[in-house]
Order: sequence, then structure tokens, then C-alpha cells
Amino acid sequence: MLRKTIYIGADSAGYEMKEGLAASLREEGYDVIDCGTNSSASCHYPEFAHAVCAGVQKAPDESFGILICGTGIGMSMAANKHRGIRAALCSETYSARFTRMHNNANVLCMGARVIGPGLAGDIANLFLNTEFEAGGRHEQRVDMITAIETDECSK
Repeated sequence: MLRKTIYIGADSAGYEMKEGLAASLREEGYDVIDCGTNSSASCHYPEFAHAVCAGVQKAPDESFGILICGTGIGMSMAANKHRGIRAALCSETYSARFTRMHNNANVLCMGARVIGPGLAGDIANLFLNTEFEAGGRHEQRVDMITAIETDECSK
């Protein structure tokens, strides 16, 4: 287990999946911080992406984020607007493993209308338990992403 704190959020489409995943992660020993939504009522996904990313930004070496919406696309777009966040949309385990190993992703995005709860749990577990291959070309590439982000934010 790499990091113990998981910030989790969803919009109305991802609410049920978020609830189930959060309960499973707590059973596995994670400290899960639920950033909403708290019902299946219509809401705006950027608010929850922002709350999760703000949590990860506070302790980037000690936490991960998980975001769930209908497709995962909106959440990933909103999450990646935050400095220091590398959000990855994953619908299968291969991408979850390699986005951690090669991209040092710190926020996992999933689509509740794309995958089922069993696969979501498998993807989350693999994402949370895969280490970044620090050093070499992968670290250079992550540094390049950070440089782009820093340059864009300074304009």
C-alpha cells in the first residue's frame, strides 16, 4: 500500500459506485475522505473534481484521488486543470497499472456508465498499489509535464 489517504468524489452518475468503492477501500484500511456528492440528485462534476484535487494537493506524497462520473471524461478534464495533478481515465487494469508506473498519476478517474463496480474495484486496487518507476525516462517525462504546467500557470 503506497498511500493511506484517498480523496474520493463523484457526480450523480457516479454516486452509487463511489459509495461502494469507498466502503471497500475503508475495509482495506485506507483513510477515505468523501468529497461528495451525497445523493443521486443532479449536480456539477467540476465541484467534486476540485474538492478531491485540493485534498491531494495538500499532501501529494501521502494521498491519491479517485473521481467517478458517467464516463470519467468530465472528471479527468476538470482534475487535470489543477497544478500538480496527473489524472488518468482508466476503464481497464492495464492502463491503471501503467499510468502509475510510467506517469506517476495521482488521481484515478472512472466512468460508472462504462464499467461495473467489480472492475472499478480491481482498477482502483491496482492503481493504489502500483509504484511509480522513478528515475530514468519516466521521471524525465513527468518533469516535462510539470514544466509545461508551470509555464502555463506563470503566464
